[in-house]
Amino acid sequence: MSIQTAAADAGSLSTFNILHAFPESLVRGMRSSFLLDADYHHLTQCETLEDVKLNLSETDYSSAMNELGGSMTPPTLQRAAVGKLVQEFNYLRSQTVEPLTSFLNYITYEYMIENVILLLRGTLAGRDINDLIAQCHPLGLFRESTMRSIPTFESNAKGYAELYQTVLIDTPVGPYFAKFLQEAAIRSGGDTFGVIEEVEIEIIKSSLIKYWIEDFYGFSQKLGGETAELMGEILSARADTNSINITLNSFGTPLNDPQMRTTERKELYPAVGYLYPAGTEKLRDVSDEDELGRVLELFPQYAGIWLCHRSEVNGGKNIDDLFYERDVNMLELAFEGQMHFASFYAYVKLKEQEIRNLVWITECILQQQKGEINKFVPVFSMHSPWRHKVN
Repeated sequence: MSIQTAAADAGSLSTFNILHAFPESLVRGMRSSFLLDADYHHLTQCETLEDVKLNLSETDYSSAMNELGGSMTPPTLQRAAVGKLVQEFNYLRSQTVEPLTSFLNYITYEYMIENVILLLRGTLAGRDINDLIAQCHPLGLFRESTMRSIPTFESNAKGYAELYQTVLIDTPVGPYFAKFLQEAAIRSGGDTFGVIEEVEIEIIKSSLIKYWIEDFYGFSQKLGGETAELMGEILSARADTNSINITLNSFGTPLNDPQMRTTERKELYPAVGYLYPAGTEKLRDVSDEDELGRVLELFPQYAGIWLCHRSEVNGGKNIDDLFYERDVNMLELAFEGQMHFASFYAYVKLKEQEIRNLVWITECILQQQKGEINKFVPVFSMHSPWRHKVN
């Protein structure tokens, strides 16, 4: 069955269950594995990391806790929790057919990009390749030979071109890297090597993520039905988050120079999302937080987030915290409908948030900062503010 033929079926209520009912039932069953409000309450009352480990042994993380063996630390807990998520994801993927298989593969491309950037950045810092590979996300691993080849290229334009031509060209993220090289050459008048040498690793990462978002968005729209609608909303929000963060993080850097704002920074904004094209066009000229705020005030979905970000009485939340809260809201709602693929993406991202919560709680206990311990974003909490909004 070709992807093109099966894609039409993904949005069809009449044929969805024939192809995808079993993996969908699995992921909806996995929804019950998330920590409950009572679990978080018990974790935040713990005095030591051993207490945390004991409490987690009574949850769906029991097998991961057993595999830890000795004493637990925030990094070992994170690795164990991520390992559990990877096992579940790979099992789900093994039960799928097209186009759901390709949809799940798209989820892994983001981690592949992050791993490539991690290896490139680590090489610049002179770090050991074995340590770098150990820190790579398991969902984004290539063959070991590929992983070890990435840091061997020189950190300049010629090296990046050779990296693509000899290594990345055969990987799923190869097309994104090729597009980056091509557009960099166009901006520099054809001299690819001259421009790439001046591009920092973070700009390369932002470019690759941009291409991935646009590609994933296009693929989801071709699937049609509820998948297209829900993933369109989720990926539009993700694209806007990237655009806002790119603008915010550029302040005080060369990307905020007038000429760079209209060339390099503008090209990093995804060509999808609620801000695109009118909002991203305005972001091109933003030079400080006040101007950014005036742009976001024009978009109701972001005006409140920005106001809360700038408020002095927001409970110590920064803009990343507010985006996490918004994302959890959207991703939880993806489980409300049926016969679509968005629940698979939502499961992975909500588990990521749960893992961030566990790391935050254990770090607060380890550093004896119990006053900060409740500053996390619970998943499927009955106390979530959005569940009690009055329309």
